[in-house]
Amino acid sequence: MKFRHLIFANLFRKKTRLLLTVGSFTVAMFLFGVLAILRTAFFGGVDVAGADRIVTINKVSIIQPLPLSYRDRLLRIKGVKSVTFANWFGGIYQDERNFFANFAIDKDTYFDMFPEFVIPPDQKEAFMNDREGAVVGRQLAERFKWKLGDRIPIKGTIFPGTWDFNIRAIYDGKRPQDDTTQLWFRWDYFEERKPFQKGFVGWYTVRVNDPGDSVNVVRAIDNEFANSPWETKTDTEKAFAASFAKQMGNIQLLITTIGAVVFFTLLLVTGNTMAIAVRERIRELAVLKAIGYSDRFVLFLVLAESLFVAVLGGALGLGLAKLFTMGGDPTRGMLPMFYLTPISTLVGAALAITVGVAAAILPGTTAMRLKVVDALRRV
Repeated sequence: MKFRHLIFANLFRKKTRLLLTVGSFTVAMFLFGVLAILRTAFFGGVDVAGADRIVTINKVSIIQPLPLSYRDRLLRIKGVKSVTFANWFGGIYQDERNFFANFAIDKDTYFDMFPEFVIPPDQKEAFMNDREGAVVGRQLAERFKWKLGDRIPIKGTIFPGTWDFNIRAIYDGKRPQDDTTQLWFRWDYFEERKPFQKGFVGWYTVRVNDPGDSVNVVRAIDNEFANSPWETKTDTEKAFAASFAKQMGNIQLLITTIGAVVFFTLLLVTGNTMAIAVRERIRELAVLKAIGYSDRFVLFLVLAESLFVAVLGGALGLGLAKLFTMGGDPTRGMLPMFYLTPISTLVGAALAITVGVAAAILPGTTAMRLKVVDALRRV
């Protein structure tokens, strides 16, 4: 860069001011990163929900069961391609603070319904052949140092007793945001051993032939079981996932509001800093113009200084946010999708550059329009 010596000389003229401005950008971008991480943690399930899947639960509440006999009736509804089911278990491992999702699944249909979860064929076969077998996610296995062949005791909180499972498979996700913190075990073993709710399941997941026809299928399912002892409430998988996030309040609005306030404040701070820097160098800018430098060059000089601060502070802030997630989920399984996505990183970088440019527009334009005679007169 031809004029980098001039840019850096101006930047480091006031080292304390430079440090504080870069620090402001760093803190702001770190906060943006944390907000983006929380947004992913709360709404990651919504973003990765299958477009062709819908979920059917008991109309009263998800904790109320549905008859196993509904499976065949669901398969007969027009537009339904396949059906699987699962049941929440609610077990704990060693300590009540060790929360993670664990539920019984239909071994014959569950994996086809969720192809985003990848299991090696030999491990899948081992799970199919072991009545007490379990499948665990990669993150969960790393969290508790589990490995294939381990026998782990899970204490039931809803269904009493200690349930021992053999880890026969470890699954991975095709996408970074896929949840790999769950434990699944066979529903037939669960049905055989549980002391109550025989012949009932927790919820059904249905794949439709045409995602565009999901609304009609949702309506048809609920109409099919209307006025029965176990009426249903059906939603698309995306809407079903979003309903859990909404239970925590309007997180989206909160995140957006905090982010907007942070960047508006950052814009004011950076703009004020650049305005002061330009005002302190009026004589120097006038001299540059007097010896032949153009108005555009003066504008470029101010923009370059502001962008340097924005890029440096933005990189530091986003880097710290990324480091913040290196230790994994700090909530012990409550927010398994705890990471900074590449898209959020790109958005953060774009926002930092935008703020850097916007903060320099007014002082840069003032410097560009500066008349040499007027500038020298002020000195």
